[in-house]
Amino acid sequence: MMSILVFCTVLTVVVTLLPQSRHQHWIVRGMDFPRLQFALLIAILLLADFFLLEMQSVSTWLLILVKTLCLIWQLWWILPYTILWPREVKNASDNCRKNQLSILTANVLTPNRRADALIRYVKQYKPDVLVTLESDQWWEDQLKVLEADMPYSVKCPLDNLYGMHVFSRLPLGNQEISYLIEEDVPSIHVSLMLRSGDTIRMHFVHPAPPSPTENTESAERDAELVIVARSVAESDLPAIVTGDLNDVAWSATTRLFRKISGLLDPRVGRGMFNTFHADYPFLRWPLDHLFHSQNFALESIQRLPSIGSDHFALLTQLAFSPVEGASQDGLDPDASDHDWSEDIAEEQDVGKDDVPQPGESK
Repeated sequence: MMSILVFCTVLTVVVTLLPQSRHQHWIVRGMDFPRLQFALLIAILLLADFFLLEMQSVSTWLLILVKTLCLIWQLWWILPYTILWPREVKNASDNCRKNQLSILTANVLTPNRRADALIRYVKQYKPDVLVTLESDQWWEDQLKVLEADMPYSVKCPLDNLYGMHVFSRLPLGNQEISYLIEEDVPSIHVSLMLRSGDTIRMHFVHPAPPSPTENTESAERDAELVIVARSVAESDLPAIVTGDLNDVAWSATTRLFRKISGLLDPRVGRGMFNTFHADYPFLRWPLDHLFHSQNFALESIQRLPSIGSDHFALLTQLAFSPVEGASQDGLDPDASDHDWSEDIAEEQDVGKDDVPQPGESK
């Protein structure tokens, strides 16, 4: 039994330390995802140490110490996405309709044919903006029924799992579909006019993940996130970035995105809102995100029931409140963060100027 628990301890150390290397291989980056699952497994192994090993042994206490340190490290990453952490975004106190903005983000899964479920949620919750990811021509045809209430749209149907559509009740301007890093992976960039008359920037992204079937490294995904972050950081306009980032909320690269962009995460202090994988409750993590500038406060955020996809949809309701949001703070970058972001962008030979700047004066 001791040899088995020693092996498990070594494995625990490996999966805990591996992501710290910043190596871009998909196996290493994949260790960022199941930190909650790792924490639960480490806790079970700790219980096994206490119940199955000789407590008078120095070796036993060494195993317990190592596992405890690994557990603390795993929890450090995920605790901000629990109610134990201070909220990064304030609850909105302004209920004025003209300042409200609701966004429904839905990775529909291209072969999924339950468009009726998504349409039902749109009619029920009446979001101001709907963004669909992995939507092809079939999905575009099904969603045409929404255009009566959501007359503004940007459509990019693709059958490669990277199609994207945006439907809006509010006016969209400066619409642009861009292929920032890869020629078959689009992103959509628009300006949107709120009911108050204020203009904001919106960026809808879905970078390809590091995986054995797509990109073996995370370089492309990381570069797209970094240049969008750097572009947003230099803008004076309120901004929202949403989509399936194919990265978890607590990863080093998503934290880098938040640091460089200055955008806030409304989930911090509220919960994980795990949107993937819809079919496997024990293997879930937050892949679908919405980040916003400090000009917004939060009215509500919720994960909607299944629409037949491998992702749950995410509904976020914000209130445009610059005065209320002025005291909100996110993550602050240091010199090493800026250096790392520059290295990521230079590796792919891209920069912030490659990102459209909707609504910005030329």
